[in-house]
Amino acid sequence: MDTRELFARLIRCEAGGEGDAGMRAVATVVMNRVNVAYGEYLRTGQGSLRRVIEQMCQFSCLKTVIGGEQNTQNIWSMTPENIHYEIADWAIQGGTFSGVGSDSLWYMNPFNPTCPDPFPYNGNGYWFTRVHQHCFYNPTVSYAQT
Repeated sequence: MDTRELFARLIRCEAGGEGDAGMRAVATVVMNRVNVAYGEYLRTGQGSLRRVIEQMCQFSCLKTVIGGEQNTQNIWSMTPENIHYEIADWAIQGGTFSGVGSDSLWYMNPFNPTCPDPFPYNGNGYWFTRVHQHCFYNPTVSYAQT
């Protein structure tokens, strides 16, 4: 599968139920990881969208098993629709969802009304905003040393 389709599948799987704003926010974070000028994502992703998406332990939608249970909501079981391709193209062409901005590097669905801080739990991110069900996080100064 080509990188564009992989990205569209990821958008659908990670945020398909979050509406246009939620999908654009998630796509923005993925592209922020591609474009970040320092830290882990620069070192591991090297500016490659495919490398960022396929980096180990980053997106639950790339796992077929989570916690010993079959994960039926994964990128291989979800076919992207036109809207997912449109948002992927928008993000690849430099679109940034203003509610998240160009700094956020992480998001997560806490499955409750509050967003944990920090996230990831190694302390490299701090809570920035929430868009629908997802919490978004910007990097701390310590992230640059990862």
